Amino acid sequence: MLDTSQKPDSTSKPKVRTLPALRWWIGGLLFLSTVINYIDRQTLSVLAPYLKREYQWTNEDFALIVIGFRLAYAFGQTGAGRLLDRIGTRLGLTITVTWYSIIAMLTSLAGGLRSFFAFRFLLGLGESANWPGATKAVAEWFPKRERGWAVALFDSGSSIGGAVAPFLVLWLYHSFGGWRPAFIITGTLGFFWLIAWRILYYPPESHPRLSQEEREMIRKDKEESAHDAEQGDPPKWRDLLRLRQTWGVIVGRSFTDPVWFFITDWFAIYLVAKGITLEEGLIAFWIPFLAADLGNFSGGGASSWLIRRGWPVGRARKAVIVFGGTGMLTLAGAAFADTPYALAALFGFSTFAYATFSTMVLVLPSDLYPSRSVATVSGMAGTGAGIGTIVSTYLIGYVSDRYSFEPILITASLIPFAAMFLVLVLIRNTGAVEKGLVRRI
Repeated sequence: MLDTSQKPDSTSKPKVRTLPALRWWIGGLLFLSTVINYIDRQTLSVLAPYLKREYQWTNEDFALIVIGFRLAYAFGQTGAGRLLDRIGTRLGLTITVTWYSIIAMLTSLAGGLRSFFAFRFLLGLGESANWPGATKAVAEWFPKRERGWAVALFDSGSSIGGAVAPFLVLWLYHSFGGWRPAFIITGTLGFFWLIAWRILYYPPESHPRLSQEEREMIRKDKEESAHDAEQGDPPKWRDLLRLRQTWGVIVGRSFTDPVWFFITDWFAIYLVAKGITLEEGLIAFWIPFLAADLGNFSGGGASSWLIRRGWPVGRARKAVIVFGGTGMLTLAGAAFADTPYALAALFGFSTFAYATFSTMVLVLPSDLYPSRSVATVSGMAGTGAGIGTIVSTYLIGYVSDRYSFEPILITASLIPFAAMFLVLVLIRNTGAVEKGLVRRI
C-alpha cells in the first residue's frame, strides 16, 4: 500500500537541490540505525558480569532476561513487518525507534530480575522493526544488482554496534561509577538519528532531493520484474506461508541467527568463564564483531560481483550461502581453545562466515517478493529466528550452569550447516514463479 502521508508538501517550499547517489545516503541511515540498535541491546550484555555479581544471578537467571527481549523481538518482527508494509517505512521506523530509545533509557530504573525482564521485553518489541524496515527500504531504493551491497551495509551495523558497545559501555561504567548512566546515555542516540531520518527519508516516488536520473533507474529496475504489482494490500500471511521459498527464508534465519545471538549475548560471560577478564579480553571481544562486519561486505560484494558477471541472482546468493554454512563449522574449534587470541581467531572466522550467510538470507526477500510483501516475509523470518533464539538461550543457560560451554559451541557449529542444505533445497524456481507469486531468481 502506498504511504501517501509520507509525501512532502512541495507547494509552499522552494525547489531543493538534489543529492547525488541518494540511495546510498539512505543506506547510510539504515546502517546508523542498526549500529544504535545494537549498542542499545549490547549495553546489558557488556554489563552482564557486573549485574550478575550485584544481583547474584545465575546463568539461568540471565538467560530469562535475555529471553524477555527475544520473546518480544521474535513475535514483534512479524507484527512490525506487517505494520511497515501498511503504513510505510518512514513513519514505521519513526515510531519504533522513538519507542525503543525511550525504553533503553528507562532501563536505568530497573532494580532486579523482574524489572530487567520487563524492560528488555519492551525493548525487544521496539527493536523488532529494524530488520524488516531496513529490508523494505532496500527493496524500495536499490536495484537488484546493488541489494547485496545495500543489505551488507545496514547489516554491518550490527557488528559495528557490537564492537563499539564494550568500549563505550565500559568507559561509561567506569567514568560514572555505576551501570545506570550507561543505559541513559546510550538510549539517547536514537533521538539524534531520528532528526536525520525525518529530514532525509521519503519514498523514491516522492523524494524532493532525488535526481531524475536516479529516480528513473529505480523505476526501470522495478519494471523489469514482471510481477512487481506494488498497489493494493499485501498478500495474506497464510498465502505467503504456502510457498516453499518463504520457508527457505525462514529456515535460513531460524537456524543461523541463534548462533550470532549466542555470541552477542554470551561472549562476555564466556570469556569470564575461561578466566579472562573483560578488560583483558577487549581485543578478543572486538575481533568477532569486526570479522562479522567484513563478512557482511564480502558476502554482499561477492554476490553482486557474480551477478555482474552474468550469474543468475539465485545462484550467486546460494554460492555465498554454501561458503557461510561451511565456514561456521570452525566454531567447534573454540571448545578446545583457551587463550584470548585463539578464541578471537576461531570466533572471528565463524562470525565472518555467519555474516556472509546472513547477508544473503536478508537480501532474499527483496529478490523473491514485490516491495509490498518484503517486510512481511522478512518479519516472519525474524520471528522464526527469534523462536529459535529463545529456545537456544534457555538451553545455553541450562547447559552452561550444569556442564560447560563446550557442547554449546559444537552444536552451534553444526546447525548452520543444516540451514545451508535446507536453503538450497527450498529456494528454487517452482511453479509459483509462473503463477506470479514469487519472482524468478
